[in-house]
Amino acid sequence: MSTQTTDSFEWTELDRRAVDTARVLAADAVQKVGNGHPGTAMALAPAAYTIFQKVMRHDPADPEWTGRDRFVLSPGHTSLTLYTQLYLAGYELELDDLKAFRTQGSKTPGHPEYGHTAGVETTTGPLGQGVANAVGMAMAARYERG
Repeated sequence: MSTQTTDSFEWTELDRRAVDTARVLAADAVQKVGNGHPGTAMALAPAAYTIFQKVMRHDPADPEWTGRDRFVLSPGHTSLTLYTQLYLAGYELELDDLKAFRTQGSKTPGHPEYGHTAGVETTTGPLGQGVANAVGMAMAARYERG
């Protein structure tokens, strides 16, 4: 949870353990359901963790906070990248939600869905779709600032 960026990108043992946890959660979620894409979530875990914990301004207690930074995951099939970081950051996801990955009615569908899971900024699926969404969000934010 961070409403301010940090000047320090030094990693602690806790940071390393959090990244390892994200990797294990991704592998476990796919193993449990029997399908999915754990590789990208595991590979992106250090970068996603750094962005969520040390760069982005966001507030898990207020996911719609106007001043937040937006994390747009373009390749929807790597949704575990986003879900594990939302879980570690304290958004409204429980371990059981990650265990229910890609199951009917879960908070963690195979592709992120806006309005379904707190912290998901846009629905993505086709590769490249998120780029257009992110550009649109940035342009809208700039327009609103005047």
